[in-house]
Amino acid sequence: MKVRTRISAIIGTLGLVGSLALTTAFADESRTPEDAAQVVLTEVGRAQNPTAGAAGPDDTVWIAERAGTVRVLDDDGLGEPVLDISDETTTDGERGLLGMAFDEDFAHLYLSYTDLQGTSTIDEFAVRDGAVQEDTRRTVLTQEQPESNHNGGDIKFGPDGHLYIAFGDGGGGGDPQGNGQKLDTLLGKLLRIDPQGGDPYAVPKDNPFVGDPNAKGEIWAYGLRNPWRFSFDSATGDLFIGDVGQSEWEEIDRAPASSAGGENYGWSQMEGTHPFRGGTEPANHVPPIHEYDRTGLGCSVTGGYVYRGAAIADLAGQYVYSDYCDGTLRSLEIENGEVTAAHDLGVNGGEVVSFAQGGDGELYVLAIGGTVSRVDPA
Repeated sequence: MKVRTRISAIIGTLGLVGSLALTTAFADESRTPEDAAQVVLTEVGRAQNPTAGAAGPDDTVWIAERAGTVRVLDDDGLGEPVLDISDETTTDGERGLLGMAFDEDFAHLYLSYTDLQGTSTIDEFAVRDGAVQEDTRRTVLTQEQPESNHNGGDIKFGPDGHLYIAFGDGGGGGDPQGNGQKLDTLLGKLLRIDPQGGDPYAVPKDNPFVGDPNAKGEIWAYGLRNPWRFSFDSATGDLFIGDVGQSEWEEIDRAPASSAGGENYGWSQMEGTHPFRGGTEPANHVPPIHEYDRTGLGCSVTGGYVYRGAAIADLAGQYVYSDYCDGTLRSLEIENGEVTAAHDLGVNGGEVVSFAQGGDGELYVLAIGGTVSRVDPA
């Protein structure tokens, strides 16, 4: 899922890496949890390498497992798989079942995975009475991947009802093909499509590059290296992206709900707010709202959600995220699009690879080792 090299046990599990930690560039980060919301992690289930989660029908949370299975979390824990595509996925490098999303009415389930050839694939399944109808399966979109890393793979429905898809830059160190800044490829991009509007999908007419013969109409935003988890604030519609850095800086990007798209987040000319290997900052560069370097244990940002649950009043409206190598849950207070405070929440989720948000706004933390935990008040 993200990339670099650490120890063979982690390489065998995911291909992730590092040994460095978090500092902040845009706000003085709290060093003591007393300054932050008081939270604990409550284990609510165990999965086989969970990679993604989504709010499902009837107040459930659905969990995707890397090998290709999907299980449902309810009051009794995680049940048996309700969907299994493991004979069609590959898990070498950073591949596997990487993303999952329901449309607004829970009428369709979408999976994002790499097939046996390593091609990123988005498939759709109809859902009836909370059950997946496997015979309705169809492929919506595919993208060949030149390398086994930087696949991205997260998918979400936005408040506009369209499906957003995150792809990394194609892998290899330093974006050797320059895909981040190229508009004629889907790599290194956030896409926006209407999966029900055409065969196999429609490109929304108000996408920023529609009509540009030199650009892919599906592109919503670009200049991304490996967007590892993005989300929409369920209250405001603002977009947040955790984009994994190359070797020095991890970043969190934001776009307001009013955005018409077209944001350039800078990669590979920029890594965070810093020119990358002598790069020149693009004139239209949208800098991250938050970045941190790797002077300690952090090495690979895991994007999260703005907390909109009812259980933790002191966390309301804060963006919660983590880092795969560090595992500490952290939060950002944001006003008018700017970070005003950054907090260490004082709990560690392990090798945090993803978050999930329940229909009630409560947050779940997924560790690649298998734990599914809910963020609860201390």
